[in-house]
Amino acid sequence: MADTIKVLISEEQVKERIKELGAQISKEYEGKSLHLICILKGSIFFTCELARYITVPVTIDFITVSSYGNGKTSTGKVSIIRDLTEGIQARDVLVIEDIVDTGRTLSYLMEMLKERKPASIKLCTLLDKPNRRTHPVDVEYVGFEVPDEFIVGWGLDYAQNYRNLPYIGILGDEE
Repeated sequence: MADTIKVLISEEQVKERIKELGAQISKEYEGKSLHLICILKGSIFFTCELARYITVPVTIDFITVSSYGNGKTSTGKVSIIRDLTEGIQARDVLVIEDIVDTGRTLSYLMEMLKERKPASIKLCTLLDKPNRRTHPVDVEYVGFEVPDEFIVGWGLDYAQNYRNLPYIGILGDEE
């Protein structure tokens, strides 16, 4: 079987929405600096594009969290693979994720980061599946709500493939 991908959100739609999010975030953090935390690997494409449209001063750090491995479903176990290299105490922090699904990973991560006493902490995601939520997560900035399908592109992958697609697609099987 070969994979097929159906375009869900075009490249132009993604880029336009990221510009809008950048403007909204810039307005809300006017007069402040913002520390972006990119959740690797999937969020790197979104983080880089979003940072281009945020007009307040930004710094960036990275964290790697996993609950999927190479499968299409979560293992249920959240692991910190790579922690931050900078402290976040007393900083305004924006955590950037590619997709929020059940909320298990983000709920764990946000609680862990709050214990480090940032001045503020908010969550921004390119994609959201709110009807899949099993763990409470406050998502302040959402690019798009998407259906309960396996999504690829713009950093989202299946077994490390398809991250570089310039659009958001639904992964299917071709029989």
